[in-house]
Amino acid sequence: MKHYLLSIQQPDGGPPPPEVIEPIMRNVAAFNEELRASGAWVFAGGLHEASGAAVARPRKDDVLVTDGPYAEGKEHVGGLSIIRAEDFESALEWGRKLARATTLPVEVREFQGVMDDHVGCAPD
Repeated sequence: MKHYLLSIQQPDGGPPPPEVIEPIMRNVAAFNEELRASGAWVFAGGLHEASGAAVARPRKDDVLVTDGPYAEGKEHVGGLSIIRAEDFESALEWGRKLARATTLPVEVREFQGVMDDHVGCAPD
């Protein structure tokens, strides 16, 4: 098994109106339940808007902290899931399911190393 990051790419701006977001949140809850039932779930969560972010940058012997996301863009990471999967294709299938649930693009990336290398995570 390997760990993968599924990151949801959310457009900038506030949340959609209740009639749009409520069915999406039900779909995401069902997705998370399916992940848990399969044993693939490690961690998942949504993030506050990127406008509330800060960036810490090393500058010589100091660290400069600035408001906002690292890069300006029209979308940002809005949430993430960390999963266990046998291989990239299996992780990609979970990414497809999450994209359908959220109606947003989902990036699928493998963590470096093996699961034993990841702090706080133990293999099955």
